[in-house]
Amino acid sequence: MKLAKIQLPQGEIVPAVVQGEQVVPLELPLGSLSDLLEQVPVVPQVQRLLESSPGALPLEQVRLLPPVDGQEIWAAGVTYRRSRTARMEESEQGATFYDKVYTAPRPELFFKATARRAVGPGGPVRVRADSHWSVPEPELTLVVNSRGQLVGYTVGNDMSARDIEGENPLYLPQAKVYSGSCAVGPWVLLAEAAPPPQQFTIRMTIRRGEETVYDESIGVDQMARSLQNLIDYLFRDNDFPDGMLLMTGTGLVPPDHFTLRQGDVVRIEIDPVGVLENPVLGGPAEPSKPEV
Repeated sequence: MKLAKIQLPQGEIVPAVVQGEQVVPLELPLGSLSDLLEQVPVVPQVQRLLESSPGALPLEQVRLLPPVDGQEIWAAGVTYRRSRTARMEESEQGATFYDKVYTAPRPELFFKATARRAVGPGGPVRVRADSHWSVPEPELTLVVNSRGQLVGYTVGNDMSARDIEGENPLYLPQAKVYSGSCAVGPWVLLAEAAPPPQQFTIRMTIRRGEETVYDESIGVDQMARSLQNLIDYLFRDNDFPDGMLLMTGTGLVPPDHFTLRQGDVVRIEIDPVGVLENPVLGGPAEPSKPEV
């Protein structure tokens, strides 16, 4: 079962169930999608709401919004071997830190975005104006309620300025957190009705005009940490009254000579979660090979 946050043709924003090429708006008085995700198990609650639903609409008639309300969005790093290698290559001074965190008991966790900074399907992701080496990072994103329960999955794009982070690991917040640095969507696949995430496959395609400049995939089973391990560490001495979203790291990193350019289109598909596609704004007029 897939839950979305949609804007109806008349402008009202409501949660909805996605059924193929249709959406069924849910009447949830004084509530939101995040409120619904607090009611574990969620599927029986949704089925009751469907009984009083006004009916289905074609998916093309509504606007899909980021499936996030008041939740914070966090991210994990160096959870795949390819990510460890890339982070070591981009930062000579911090290489040993990235190597150690890959196998350390404590994962790398960092704040990524507020709901206001996140964009949904079709929304533009941005490259920082002061970055000349930026890439998208496709990530399985966990939807977790206020009690630390994994309730669903969505698709995430953790935009990253590799040159800024590589210059000094202490610049990580600037490399990761800025307006348009985070895309999530298109909806939430409920964990109750989903296959084991180790069976998921992540694929990222980057188009530049008519040309495909990147196309690779990886299985979530290649992740070095368990999803529960990441959740448990994030909830240590921390609380999330509205729940939170957690990006789980990337195993897909374009080659070092590649940087995003304005007009590129990033398409991330996580089977069976969904497809998140976003155009790119900003970036250098001409790509330059980064110094590594």
